[in-house]
Amino acid sequence: MIAREIKPEILSMVAIDWDRRLFDQLVPLPEGTTYNSYLIKGSEKTALIDTVYPPDTADYLEVLKKTGIRKLDYIIANHGEQDHSGSIPAVLALFPEAKVVTNARCKGLIADAMPIPDDKFIEVADGDTLSLGNKTLQFFLTPWVHWPDTMVTYLAEDKILFTCDFLGSHLATSEMYAVDEPRVYNAAKRYYAEIMMPFRAFILKHLIKLAPLKIDMIAPGHGPVYSRPAFILDLYKNWASDEAQKEVVIPYVSMYGNTSRMVSYLVDRLMEKGLSVTPFNLIGGDTGKLTNALVDASTVVFASSAVLAGPHPDIVSAAYLMNALRPKTKFVSVIGSYGWGGSIVSKKITELLPGLKSQLQFFDPVLVQGLPKEDDFKALDRLANEIDVANQAMEKSAS
Repeated sequence: MIAREIKPEILSMVAIDWDRRLFDQLVPLPEGTTYNSYLIKGSEKTALIDTVYPPDTADYLEVLKKTGIRKLDYIIANHGEQDHSGSIPAVLALFPEAKVVTNARCKGLIADAMPIPDDKFIEVADGDTLSLGNKTLQFFLTPWVHWPDTMVTYLAEDKILFTCDFLGSHLATSEMYAVDEPRVYNAAKRYYAEIMMPFRAFILKHLIKLAPLKIDMIAPGHGPVYSRPAFILDLYKNWASDEAQKEVVIPYVSMYGNTSRMVSYLVDRLMEKGLSVTPFNLIGGDTGKLTNALVDASTVVFASSAVLAGPHPDIVSAAYLMNALRPKTKFVSVIGSYGWGGSIVSKKITELLPGLKSQLQFFDPVLVQGLPKEDDFKALDRLANEIDVANQAMEKSAS
């Protein structure tokens, strides 16, 4: 780990976790991640913006020592999750004069997780400022991106917005800035899909709140710094909006090949109508790719073989995940093949989507016993046509 200057007297310290492949025992990390901390040297006081994940604490402290600071006045905690706050006790041991500056909700979460005395905290409210002499920090509460305690810190004179988890990306890279925008785009979209998508309404609200700020740089808690802020801000405005694309996602599990035949046929019919289609085999698949596909998709078709008269467990997980992530999806249907039972597969899948019920239009399912026959393929033709018509109407109403 090293300290690098992003602007005069502002240092970035990044713990690069090249090999981490699972976050919170839940989120796949195909490209690792970083934990970012920033040091601001004002003319009178010095502040640290967030810390790093505890396994990297020892290296982090060595880097802090090498910066040459003799005194640390403030540790700004934008978010209480351990990958950003976990090194606070060690930093306080190194700089006992420092105070932890955060909002009331974040203070409670940090105090619950770490032995930090109450008198070490300075509590701030929305819009409060803190002077470092020639530099001024301003705090804006941004709850639910993605915890209830989150806030961002704005450095007015240098026009830098420190966003912690908000607007980040899980991407292990030695590049300090987001210069490879196509690569960062993929990592940032996946990060949004897996972590931020359930909070679309809050994201839009906070983007409006932060819009009056003059921002030259966005410094997140994960991934590279955005020296072109419009890149990530425009992406989030689009992803978090209600405007879906003419894209169909088909999560599927086929036990004996009959359901996969139906999926292949439906994919071809949808492609003939000019729709973008992504079939996703759930067996051994990366769920991050599925969540990524859900960000913009207007339509999801669950395709499942029957297991004990119900959907395959991996389809159940996919439906549960979709309900939890709350994408902007407009249309849903179910197809699949069953043997001796399974006629209620569709009902059981749609019951797993209560959080999306008010926004979804459900098309009649196509469930067949055994090998799909001529009438079953005609039913898939009907479904493809319904999906096409609905997507055309959606596109027309949005224009």
